Amino acid sequence: MPGRLPTTSDFSSPFHLTITPPPQSQAPVNVLILLHGLGDTNHSFTNLGKQLALPETACISLQGPSPLPFDLGGFHWGDDIIFDQATGQMDFDAGFLKITRILTSMIEALVNKCGYQPREIFFFGFGQGGMAALATAASFDAELGGVVSIGGPLPSSIASSSTSPGKSKTSVLILGVSSKTLITPDAISKLGANFQYVDYKWPNKVADGMPRNRDEMLPIMQFFSRQLRSRAGVPEGSIEIG
Repeated sequence: MPGRLPTTSDFSSPFHLTITPPPQSQAPVNVLILLHGLGDTNHSFTNLGKQLALPETACISLQGPSPLPFDLGGFHWGDDIIFDQATGQMDFDAGFLKITRILTSMIEALVNKCGYQPREIFFFGFGQGGMAALATAASFDAELGGVVSIGGPLPSSIASSSTSPGKSKTSVLILGVSSKTLITPDAISKLGANFQYVDYKWPNKVADGMPRNRDEMLPIMQFFSRQLRSRAGVPEGSIEIG
């Protein structure tokens, strides 16, 4: 049975979230879960979901469960607040056990209550939100539709898989830049040790950040074109797996 449009009552997690239906009143076939960056709210990613307008895809924009301290405003995804002693900046890699449990329960609700298959559930995260998405996909015991992470590597708490059968089959697109990035060669190597299918791109930018133009957005849209499922017919360039 096809999945239905999720509602906020389907989830018991303590999130503030917004749900955007597919464009043009299409029936939802896929669900894209959007995770904002450190210190942001879900408002900007609610708008992002509308702007993406992915066919047959409902978007759920979540807000991090914990507010930043000292009246800084915004929210974060980590288990704790950790400051880098060298830079004085907040460390993105602040533990993801709590959020992994919450996001896993969200996937299970989409499967058990709304009728989706894990392969029809996607994540898009920026910075710390991308780290939370990757941590969840790496620990989940089934193949998800895919993860797009911009400037967010796999957290240090995730151990590398020593054997190929132990790797996640979830497809990953990772975006970083050539310098001033958390997406280092070591970070890419660790992703390859935990996921069977990893693609990475280096946009022509000076620092990690959200796409600003069509060229920077193109790898993301190509990834979704390959991975999204469709009941209205498979768009040109798409691949149906499983």
